[in-house]
Amino acid sequence: MYKTLSTITEKELVGLLKNKDKKGFELLYDNYSRVLYGIVLKIVHSESLAEDVLQDAFVKIWKNIDAYDASKGTLFTWLLNVCRNTAIDRLRSQSYKHTNKIQSLDNHVSMMDGQSQTQSAVDHIGLDKVVDTLKPEQKIIIDYIYFKGFTQAEVAEELNIPLGTVKTRVKSAINHLREFFK
Repeated sequence: MYKTLSTITEKELVGLLKNKDKKGFELLYDNYSRVLYGIVLKIVHSESLAEDVLQDAFVKIWKNIDAYDASKGTLFTWLLNVCRNTAIDRLRSQSYKHTNKIQSLDNHVSMMDGQSQTQSAVDHIGLDKVVDTLKPEQKIIIDYIYFKGFTQAEVAEELNIPLGTVKTRVKSAINHLREFFK
């Protein structure tokens, strides 16, 4: 019935999801999973962990689609935030920290190979090019917060700059990035 996103509007897709229509979910997954996987992989640096995080995120999306509010942003932005938050939560969890400490050298090599795949998936949506248009001081903060999972306070401490400066740069960067996604 639905083959691509071009056959229905975002509002119709959200309606399908809110009605728990499995075809709508398949359409959502088929059209967004690759890009979201690339972003999650860039955060967690492990293919198997990225797959787990993406699965968890899609379960959250399915269960919590009623929390999506179109007046606050696009569906993609909401999906991105769910995936990003799920990845960061996983990185911060005790089980991940413990597992990460005992990870073998083979896994480290695998993670390095996965980074090149991340790059191509992120490049697919042009996110790197858009982020590259930011001022260097904004770009580094966006990298820490959105791709490394730091809080604004942690970024301020890491870069040895005031928290207010971090918040201002984040706001400016987000406003700049919004222009590209309109």
